[in-house]
Amino acid sequence: MSAAMERAVHHFQERFTGDVIAPPDSGYDDARQLFNGMIDRKPALFAQCRSVADVRSALAFGQERGMDITVRGGGHGVAGRALVDGGLVIDLRHMNTVTVDPDARTATIAGGATMGNLDRATEPFGLAACGGRVSTTGVGGYLLGGGDGWMARKFGLACDNLVSAEIVTASGEVVRASETENSELFWALHGGGGNFGVATAFTVRLHDLSTVTAALLFWPHERGEEVVRTYRDFMEAAPDDVGGAVLYMTGPDEEFVPDVLKGRLCCAILLICPGEEDVGRKALAPMLSLGHLGEMVVAVPYAELQCMLDDPPGLRNYWSVEYLSSLPDAAVAAFCKAAESMIVPSATQHPVFPQGGAIARGPAEFPIPWRHAPWAVHPFGLWESPADDARGIAWARGVRQVMKPWASGDVYLNFIGGDEGADRVIAGWGEENYSRLVKVKRQFDPDNVFRHNHNIDPDWTG
Repeated sequence: MSAAMERAVHHFQERFTGDVIAPPDSGYDDARQLFNGMIDRKPALFAQCRSVADVRSALAFGQERGMDITVRGGGHGVAGRALVDGGLVIDLRHMNTVTVDPDARTATIAGGATMGNLDRATEPFGLAACGGRVSTTGVGGYLLGGGDGWMARKFGLACDNLVSAEIVTASGEVVRASETENSELFWALHGGGGNFGVATAFTVRLHDLSTVTAALLFWPHERGEEVVRTYRDFMEAAPDDVGGAVLYMTGPDEEFVPDVLKGRLCCAILLICPGEEDVGRKALAPMLSLGHLGEMVVAVPYAELQCMLDDPPGLRNYWSVEYLSSLPDAAVAAFCKAAESMIVPSATQHPVFPQGGAIARGPAEFPIPWRHAPWAVHPFGLWESPADDARGIAWARGVRQVMKPWASGDVYLNFIGGDEGADRVIAGWGEENYSRLVKVKRQFDPDNVFRHNHNIDPDWTG
């Protein structure tokens, strides 16, 4: 860092209540750790904010010096766009307060909160937000991207439950977006990501939910096609209460998994529904009678469910997705065949998620075309060794290719890792919606300050 930059940083720190971290500070390497261990970026500066005033100061500081600027919430985004080499990271993790209003059945969530912060805050009231599938995900990036999760068939996507948001724009203005305030920005926040500013607070609707039953069942991978077909038929007739996935994975070293499946490729089903275990077993009976070899069925608080599949940060990640217009037997066969080239053993998962229910019934006007597809195939690659990078990435890309005959062409951008091209980004919203999003971008970020993301280009003309 130059002497002039050191003086500028020192002056910045005088009006900043959070922590400013730069190399070679002792906390620098910890600050730049993301969920995806494949990402090794080295920002010039972390501004770990504690208030909206801090966010405004950091944003002004970065722009005055022509720095690339990114925003970090949970750091769970697989593409690692929370960090930028040589730039400024506006780090929101200290801003993680969640305030619950049980009478209004809402929660107000600071911009750096994780799903774990949210779930633990709502739990004492027997309420829950539509959340993701692990507790370490940042609420901000998750919700602004749309927000799919285990209970979305029942409660809708996370963004469907958004009441209002507070945004610090590129100019430093603090604006509120809701159905009645900056309504076009509010529309854009339903899937448009972090393109319009730094989201410092959200208010979301909550739902009655305390105990859920989770069933995790295992079969040898050779029975996969039968299991997936049966699961497909079951879910196509299932009530909205039932969520989950069918997936291929490495058999875990757990007591409920027989030795013959441990460390080997398995076909598994995760089924989730509200209620105690007797209610869950009744709802899930058709799948519980399919002759599985390993079983865990347990009733747990919803907040505990959200922690059950947490993976530690630092594994190497590459993900992608294809939404399917249908899941005929030929698609099932292709999906199951693709499991044979997974990295095993590893934490890699190869799921098919059912949609439908409240996902499909959600507001059609929001820029989320993928909500209408009945199924999603989500190659979710996680492994330990850099030596497996090429193999893991090739597998995820290969899954997309084999599923293309049944693909709708829609994309949930939170689910994709590397650069899959501008067309895939536009497909995340659809071209008509993208054109409308560009107009919102021009209003709130005409210079594209917030561009290290699945970017909405203000100069796009079609």
